[in-house]
Amino acid sequence: MDEIGIGDVVRRSGVPASTLRYYEERGLIAPVRRQGLTRVYAPTVLEQLALIAVCRSAGFSLDEVALMFTPDGRPSPNRAMLAAKADELDATIRKLSSMRDDLRHAAACPAPSHLECPSFRRALGLAQNS
Repeated sequence: MDEIGIGDVVRRSGVPASTLRYYEERGLIAPVRRQGLTRVYAPTVLEQLALIAVCRSAGFSLDEVALMFTPDGRPSPNRAMLAAKADELDATIRKLSSMRDDLRHAAACPAPSHLECPSFRRALGLAQNS
């Protein structure tokens, strides 16, 4: 596949041109050349943008995302970072599931006041410790 202009990258990836320029400033992607004032990218930029999107959705910072690429821009996810983030997400899921269960209980609890409901009070305690 041939090189693709910034407009095609925007259309195919859904990533705004301003974000592409920002990612370029951060060293996450790079155009292969310019055609006048227009940036032109290798088709692999779409894979790079997909990896960036997945990492961002998982909660990685852009500095952490940068570590998922080789110096020449090829994706090379760090397995240890991925495993650590998965563990972090597991802990978050457990915490949020517990809070959800407590809130559902409190919503149906027969206690005269939510503040008298042990499950709701536990949810308040979790929120304070976050």
